[in-house]
Amino acid sequence: MDLKWDDPRTRKFVTNVGLITSYGKYGQNIMAAEWTHHISYSPALIVACIHPSDATATNIEETKEFGVNLAAVGQNVLSSVAGGSTGKEVDKIKVLEELGIKFYEAKNIKPLMVKGAAMNAECKLLKAIPLGDHTMFIGEVVEISAIDKDPTEGPIVYHDGNYWKFGGKIQEPSEKELEEIKRLVENYKKG
Repeated sequence: MDLKWDDPRTRKFVTNVGLITSYGKYGQNIMAAEWTHHISYSPALIVACIHPSDATATNIEETKEFGVNLAAVGQNVLSSVAGGSTGKEVDKIKVLEELGIKFYEAKNIKPLMVKGAAMNAECKLLKAIPLGDHTMFIGEVVEISAIDKDPTEGPIVYHDGNYWKFGGKIQEPSEKELEEIKRLVENYKKG
């Protein structure tokens, strides 16, 4: 089965906005990649799923490194510019700098990093796996930092084609509910 990009059934997922920075044939570049996830603690691995025809994919394949910057609340314009055109045709870094967005030099990789992002990770390419219409780039984290903010001011949340921010923590189950869950788990253990 194939799904269209704007199929309302696929818009039920809640994701972050990964701002993937790269350097290579297309110069310094940035793109918005909603399919950006942390997949391992040890070693620290982050995956970014990118269409193989994107400038970012070409840059990563050439240099074997990339930056992952999770867009923070207040970086919606940055996210829209990063995702609104291709680095093959537009110097998005220059556009963003003209808009007042700041970048900084990474410690271990050539791509620039986004100042003020909720999280910044410098990654060395571990593996690229073609999957469907995207390539999953798995990066090993060689440097990471995060801004310690109130969760309502943390990363942008992307859902149903719109940017959101956290509205507050949902209450965890009560002690009574947790005890009942524990009792039921014990009653229904297999073997």
